[in-house]
Amino acid sequence: MSNGEHGFSDTAENPESQLDEGSELADPESVARSVALRRLAAAPQTRAQLDQAMKKKGVPEDVRDRVLDRFSEVKLVDDAAFAAAWVESRHTGRGLARRALSHELRQRGVSPGVVEQAVEAVPAEQEEQMARDLVVKRLAGTRRLDPAARSRRLISMLGRKGYPAGLAYRVVREMLESEGVDESSMPPEPLEE
Repeated sequence: MSNGEHGFSDTAENPESQLDEGSELADPESVARSVALRRLAAAPQTRAQLDQAMKKKGVPEDVRDRVLDRFSEVKLVDDAAFAAAWVESRHTGRGLARRALSHELRQRGVSPGVVEQAVEAVPAEQEEQMARDLVVKRLAGTRRLDPAARSRRLISMLGRKGYPAGLAYRVVREMLESEGVDESSMPPEPLEE
């Protein structure tokens, strides 16, 4: 049995169901609110992500702006809070460096000023310590390799996480030297970025 047989309408509960390809929206503001609330209930979202989701549903720009402005006023949408939480989570949980965090936030539509402010919360010393911690976790798994291969693997791992080449090389060199690896068996130090 469908909801229509019992006198219920899908559109009353879910304004998004009003959307058909090429049709006019009965109430674009309800659709915009529904899209935003559904997405926010699933996971934190940036203003740009919500705007894009509403746009895909055919919500006009002026309605999107009005709904997003209201959501921002009541702090349901807060790019600065999103960015701060993202940086904390991804730096601590995944060990990402400031450069990688900046890239991820920009991809999510966070403004450059907010991105800069969020990544500044990770001091250089903390970033370097995280690089050391990541190398320590991977060192044991590379012991069967020759020193040059170990060095390349560890430096590459840090590079994929957004660490500058100079920092990655220095941290890996120091950690390998602490294990008694001869510096002459390591690849040459890269030029600073």
